[in-house]
Amino acid sequence: MRKTGVVLVTLLAFLFLAKPCLAQFIDNASENNQSLAVEKVEEATVSAEIVLTPTPSPRPDITEKTLEVVEPLKRLLDEQVLGTVWPFNPIKYAIRGAVDASVPPNTIVLLLLLPGIAALIAAARHLVGIRGFGIFLPAALSVVFVATGPIVGIGLFLVIVIVSTGARIVLRRTKIKFQYLPRMSFILLLVVLGILSVLFAAPLIKQSSLANVSIFPVLILVLLAEDFSRVQVGKSAKVAVNLATETLILSLVSYIFLTLESVQKFVLLQPEMYILLVAATDLLMGKYVGLRLMELWRFRKLISSG
Repeated sequence: MRKTGVVLVTLLAFLFLAKPCLAQFIDNASENNQSLAVEKVEEATVSAEIVLTPTPSPRPDITEKTLEVVEPLKRLLDEQVLGTVWPFNPIKYAIRGAVDASVPPNTIVLLLLLPGIAALIAAARHLVGIRGFGIFLPAALSVVFVATGPIVGIGLFLVIVIVSTGARIVLRRTKIKFQYLPRMSFILLLVVLGILSVLFAAPLIKQSSLANVSIFPVLILVLLAEDFSRVQVGKSAKVAVNLATETLILSLVSYIFLTLESVQKFVLLQPEMYILLVAATDLLMGKYVGLRLMELWRFRKLISSG
């Protein structure tokens, strides 16, 4: 018992003497924990600040009359020094007069770019051999890509191709007899429903350019559906798909041409030179009557043997 009492007294004395040290140790530990917590909070705040950095501004849409599009073009016009009106600057002065009368400069740029796109598409068809649905439709589709963005534009384009092809297959297999115009009207109805289904899915897709799509690009895409269906009825689905693919290629190349800032500046600041260049290109290209590049590749063995 005596030994047990001595051990208890020694233990109590040790605890009494060690209490300040334990308290200091606990305080230091709590301070360390608090500092670690503060550091973690600071790190979380920094990481949150990094995550919450402003997202890049959306691409400027040259088809819209916004400050991001109009002001740089007006600034370019204001900074350009002009000489006399005749004989080299009549269109430049006409552009400035129209802009001063509140005509959007981006509209002028787009109108000036359309002949260049037409010449580019004509060269791709006449010299290279790439086909497509005419000249107007690829040019208009490139403007659609500018308005909606290439991803949304290609998506809507594929919806039209799939719906038109599927409608033709269903009508053929069900042996439903349709005259040409009612058939086109029915296919147009299906195409519109397909585009509406994509637009209704905008909250799920979470694509801002899709949510802000206007009626103008949709109408151009509907025109494309009519041409695509007409080729399917007249020829075959394979030919229609090939023409649609080549139209898409021409439209993407034209889209790149439209969105080049250097080209936009050249068209706006040097319209006379640009118009002469396009006209000369069309005239020279119209004189060419030889084989296209794709035909040279196709008949290369026959040409080499001859």
